[in-house]
Amino acid sequence: MDWSWEAAANSIPLLLDGLLVTVEITLLASVVGYALGLVFALIRRSGIPVLSQAVRLFIEFVRSTPLLIQVFAIFYVVPPLTGFTMSPFVTGVVALGVHYATYAAEVYRAGIEAVPKGQWEAATALNLPRSRVWTAVVLPQAVPRVLPALGNYTISMFKETPLLLAIGVVDVLARAKEVGAETFRVIEPYTLAGVLFLLVSLPASILVRRLERRAAHS
Repeated sequence: MDWSWEAAANSIPLLLDGLLVTVEITLLASVVGYALGLVFALIRRSGIPVLSQAVRLFIEFVRSTPLLIQVFAIFYVVPPLTGFTMSPFVTGVVALGVHYATYAAEVYRAGIEAVPKGQWEAATALNLPRSRVWTAVVLPQAVPRVLPALGNYTISMFKETPLLLAIGVVDVLARAKEVGAETFRVIEPYTLAGVLFLLVSLPASILVRRLERRAAHS
């Protein structure tokens, strides 16, 4: 099948509409994932055995099962059990956010442990409240160290959004599939979908590398 510039041009508006959905899910899932990941990391450091062990087991469970299975479980299994239903879009945000929160938690934990022991001792010597130690001493040093890793997870999240097509999320790949089904031409929409993924992922990767260099020199 020859390439058709007309078919390519006609598919661009729908693909851009799908790309917007993809970016929205990625950004919202990043907020959910990295906030929840920080909560997980803090619970792991809390010293409360029951909570710490529960979070550790949850993290191991999520990281040991495929993301697609988790998406299906949240969308099809959870609603009948809880009576609470979510749209495919919200399900995608929750599934991606929770999945990557388990990875972010370990990244945060590594960043926290990288804070020099002397900083903890100095805060203790100053008799700072525990909450103040975390907000004024530990996290301001730990978070910048983990930003490159979180950036890489965001890029991975962006590239995994096509999995949400399984529950009806109309992202850029879903739009490419629709265009192909309607026009009987698949080369143009799928190729352009790949180009759009590249146009977003490549600048993001460059930004992450710059963050990595800055973190290495700080």
